[in-house]
Amino acid sequence: MKNAVVILWALLLLGALNFLIWQKEKTVAEGRTVLLELAPRDPRSLMQGDYMVLRYKLASEIKEAPKASGLLVLKLDDRGVGTGLRLHQDGDLAADEQLLVYRDREGIQIGAESFFFQERQAKLYDNARYGELKVDPNGNSVLIGLRDKDLNLLGVPVIR
Repeated sequence: MKNAVVILWALLLLGALNFLIWQKEKTVAEGRTVLLELAPRDPRSLMQGDYMVLRYKLASEIKEAPKASGLLVLKLDDRGVGTGLRLHQDGDLAADEQLLVYRDREGIQIGAESFFFQERQAKLYDNARYGELKVDPNGNSVLIGLRDKDLNLLGVPVIR
């Protein structure tokens, strides 16, 4: 009986993990591309071995969020660059608007705050100015790459 319970819990855990992976893969495949400007950081803290610590300019523009988590409404320009517009209350969005989930954890976090890359590839990302995210209609996002000031993709492309 104990073995059956352990096996059942293991199957439930694996099922939940597979569902989360499927959700992220679906967001990458079907999500809207949104580019968010990166905020300047101390260069000594930017590169940490094989990953880069990211901070989005948009996050520093939000002074105080009313809740620990919620939705931002971004306005997208014709290149897909998002700027903060407002906190989402209710109602429909315009065609050039996109929801984005935020969390307030000792500062606003709006996506992946770290970008991992292959060993000895740090130089490829020195000129990063934008984070490229795929965002689903509910505002959930996945960071898929970094872009330079001219919006050129940096590094090895992710399968899209």
